[in-house]
Order: sequence, then C-alpha cells, then structure tokens
Amino acid sequence: MPSIQFANVLLETNPRSVSFPSLYCESDQPVVFDAQLGDWVMYAQGVYDFTTYFNALSVSKLRTYTSMRSAMLHLELKGAACTVQQTMGDALAHESLLVEGTEVAVPASDDWQVVDLPLVITDTMVLVGFKIVTEGQVAIRNSHYVLDVEDDFNEVELAVATTTFKKESFIINNIGLVRSHIIESGDDIAKHFHMYVIDNGRTLDATALSGDRIEVIPNENVGGAGGFTRGMIAAMRQKPKATNVLLMDDDVAVSPESIKRTYNLLRILKPQYREAMISGAMLNYEVGEDQWEDTGFMTKDGIFAPCKPPLRLTQFEDIIFNEIHEMTKEITPDNHYAAWWYCCIPISVIERNGLPLPLFVRCDDAEYGIRCKTDFITMNGLCVWHMSFHKRYNPAVERYQTTRNTMIAQAAAGMAPHADFMHELHRNMQLELKKFGYDNAELCLDAFEDFLKGPKFIGTKGQAEKSFMAANRNKETLHDLDELQRMADEDPDLAGFDAYTITRQLIDADKPRSRSERIQDFVTDNGQRILKNEGEGYAVIPLLGWVYPAGVIRGKKKLIVIDWYNRKGAIRTKDPNRYARIMKRYQRDLKYYKANINRLREEYAQAFPKLTSLQFWEHYLDLD
Repeated sequence: MPSIQFANVLLETNPRSVSFPSLYCESDQPVVFDAQLGDWVMYAQGVYDFTTYFNALSVSKLRTYTSMRSAMLHLELKGAACTVQQTMGDALAHESLLVEGTEVAVPASDDWQVVDLPLVITDTMVLVGFKIVTEGQVAIRNSHYVLDVEDDFNEVELAVATTTFKKESFIINNIGLVRSHIIESGDDIAKHFHMYVIDNGRTLDATALSGDRIEVIPNENVGGAGGFTRGMIAAMRQKPKATNVLLMDDDVAVSPESIKRTYNLLRILKPQYREAMISGAMLNYEVGEDQWEDTGFMTKDGIFAPCKPPLRLTQFEDIIFNEIHEMTKEITPDNHYAAWWYCCIPISVIERNGLPLPLFVRCDDAEYGIRCKTDFITMNGLCVWHMSFHKRYNPAVERYQTTRNTMIAQAAAGMAPHADFMHELHRNMQLELKKFGYDNAELCLDAFEDFLKGPKFIGTKGQAEKSFMAANRNKETLHDLDELQRMADEDPDLAGFDAYTITRQLIDADKPRSRSERIQDFVTDNGQRILKNEGEGYAVIPLLGWVYPAGVIRGKKKLIVIDWYNRKGAIRTKDPNRYARIMKRYQRDLKYYKANINRLREEYAQAFPKLTSLQFWEHYLDLD
C-alpha cells in the first residue's frame, strides 16, 4: 500500500504566527524558534496541543475525497521527558479530546528520538491531532503526518500562476518563499512544479527573479482576468504539460505548506474528484485568525456572498465547523464559485470549458467557477491571508467593474440566472444618490451603458484597461486629512468640524427614524425630488458604498465621508439639480435596456465561445 508524507507539522516565523500562535499550537507556554540551534522549542514544562487549524489532520474530508486508508504521526523530539497522545474532534467538540490507548511516554534525552504513532480514525472523527505534555523544555523537528493510500498516486504537474500590478513587496516575498521552501526543498513537489508571475505592471526585474522553475512574464495591463489567463496558457504550454494550475492573488501572504498540501492532495484524490477545484480560504491579513471566505455564491439580489459565516480559526469549535459545514439550499451549482485568491483548477477543466471572459477585474473568477460547475474542495490549512475588502474600498471596482461585469457574465454565460443584477444596480444608485455620491452614481451608469454597447466593446483589445482607468479618474476624489480640514475650514457650513478629533464611533454612528421619516426619505430620496429642500448642517459617515446611515444623513446639506483606515475623506454637497440630471440619464438607459435586452443577450451568448477561446486570448495577449 503506497504511503505519502501528506502534511508537515507547521511552525512558522512571520507576523501571523507571532500574533496568532494558536493557529499552530494551543499551549500554556511559548513555542519559540531557537535561531542558534535551528530548532523549534516547546519552551518550558507545559501542555502543547497541536489540534489546530494548521496542524490537525482533516480526516473526515480526506476519507471523502482521497483514497486514504490509514494515517500515522511521525515526531522527532529531544529534551525533557514528555508524553504524546492522539487527540480528536467530532462534530460537537469545543475542545480537542484525548483518544484513549494512544499515550506514548518519551524519556528525557539529549539525542533526537522518533515517535511513530499510528492514528485511530473512526467515522465520527472530523479532525485528529496530538497533544504533548512536557516536564521541561522539548525541541521538535521533521514532524509530519503520513497517509497510507489504496490507489496508485495520480500524476501531478502543478503550476502556480499569480498576477501582479505594482505589488512588488508582496510578490517578491512570495517568490522567495516558493524558491526556498518548495523548489529547494527536496520534496517530491520540487520536481513537478512551476511558478508563473504575470507582471501586468512590468516593474519587476524578470531576469533577476526568474530561473529554477520560476518565470516572471512581463505583460500588458490586462487586469486579473487577462493575467490569470496568461498563466493558464503558460501552464498548458509548458513541458511536461501542467495537470493543474493554482491561481493566486499577488497581494496575499501565503504559507508554502499550503501549496505543498495542495500538491499532495491532488496526488491522492479519488477518480471522481480529480476534476474538482481546490479552493483555499481567505484569511484576514490584518486579523490573521479570522476567515472571511473559502467559497462564495451569488445571491438572488446579485451580491457576492461567502458560503460560511465568519470564523475565528483559533477557536476549536470553528475549525470543526469549517470542515463539516453543509451548503444551504440557496447555494447551487448555478451560483457557487471559488475566488482566485487561491484556487487550483485542473487543466482538463480549462480545456473543456474554455478560458475566462476578458472582464479585467471583478467577477471573472465567480463567472468561471459557476460556468465549470465542478466540485469544490476546501480544507483547514489551505489558505492565504488577504487584505480586507472594506479597507481598500474602490468605487471604480465596486460601482463600475462589478456592475458591468456581472451583467456581461449573466448575459454571455448565463451566470447565476436567478440573480437580479438590475435590482442591485437600482439599489446602488439609490444608495449613492441618497448619500450625495453623485460621481459614484454616474460610475454605475457608465458601467450600465458599457454593458449596453454589446460584446464588441469588451472584446476590443485595450478597452478593458481604458475603461477601468477612466473609472478611476471619474470616481469621487478623496483628500488626506490635512487637505480635508483645510477645505472644511473654508466652508461656513462645516463650522466646528475637526478631522483630528473624529472617532470611528462618530463615523459609524446612525440614529433611528420614525415611520413617517422613512416614508418621506423614500419618496423624496433624501429631499432631492418632489419635496425638495436645500438641507441643513452636515454629518460624518463612512466611505463604504454599501453602508446606509439613513438617520444621520436625512435632511443634511453636506456629508463628510471618511475612509478612516487610509486617513482620507471627501465633502459632498446636496445638489437636487445634478440628482435630476442623473435620474434623467438613468431613465433613458432603462428605456434603451427594455427595448434591446433580448437582442443584447443573444449577441453576448453568440460572442461567448469566441471571447473565451484560446485563439481570441492569443490575439488579445499578443501571443499569436
């Protein structure tokens, strides 16, 4: 029976491991890296539980997706006397549970001692792990889980494709991690691995960074969609041809162990799961123990949403929940997807379903996942840390790209057929107009009108970048706090505003409205139609487009929007005349939409095979 070293016991030195050590080991004493000895050390007498997000073995999922038949824990220990015992977690566990009959006593020794512990696995176990109780300082090295599998190993050639645009600090660090921990590791993956860095900004030193199975490819700025497509094509063209391509964002922190486990998982998948996508979770870059999403779905209202609630992965009950969560009825193959911050796709799936749509950024991954309708495999320990979306809110993305691309994807590919993207457009228009965000409301209309131009518009080489750059120019201008204060000081309507004393409590505050006030606000769009008024005073509100502090903004003449994380803001002034012009434009667009939508859907559907073909993309990327 073949065996595979599936997962290393992971201990790391990085900002996440320092801030959130319980992702790796839950203990009552520190686990530290001894730089002089080059070993990890359980520092003092104590209890060290490795049944954690990174170091528990996901046996329930491994038994479902792979040909695993049994497992063993291999430890190498040195130092004080200790005991090692297997742990487990079932569906209702809120802490790790000891498995009876598995305790091993390890005597004190100045030499390395090997503990090979066969693991007890039952049908009720979700996770298994181990706990070490030490009588003093104990060092640990070269420890891992070994799986015995029933079938021969799958042949795997793994390519990683990451697209970057002027994110040098992230991407250079990730290249270094891949080179030192994967390519130079001596592990089996090192012989079956390539990394392609698609440099849309053309700012990286391709010659210096390339080599030893890493290739930096300077590329035109074709967005994430074009960059990842370039990576897919490189993976298909390499020799030997890749079997799977792992798409990974540039602005992420990643543990190379996640990539190694992905490779090992691919090698032992059952035949029925070999064309599944493996979806790594997005953990919060700023709060590294928090998981935001592993797979997502498109709601009926046309909103991207995570399939699971937010989870705190240092809590044992949450890592159990993460492995046994079942999709609700509203999540179906017609709206379920895996985002491309970490998504491993079989090349056979790409060859059968075509390449992505040329959407530049936003919705390309959702459309592709829904189009392919594969199974999605998620697992504790497969993840990246990604910057939070709410801390990098950009109306050019959320109002222009998202509005246009969801409509194109639905018309061209039938993405999420039950999602109402017109409802989402109307909701976003209302939100922006009620908050006097006229520039951003017009971005919604720019997006809508570009969708109405039909597939030739989006298929024109260079148009996607040009449109995105225009959206960034046309979005609301933000000012740093010094400039914002200067502008406020010159405005008598903003007397008393102090940018340096406002707090998040003030920015995020709202107040209740009466029923009559709610009706009035709905009918008048905050005093901009029918019963128009100039408004009085000002309010401070968050920049985020989806926030609606209705009680605070009603009746105001001016609004100060604050992006507190980036320390910027803008001043908005109620303008019923501009509101009227925007609404007139919107009504004109809706009239055109109603008269032409059937024709447009037919044109997009007819263009879809071409827009996702290798021939189209070779021309689009100047590869022909």
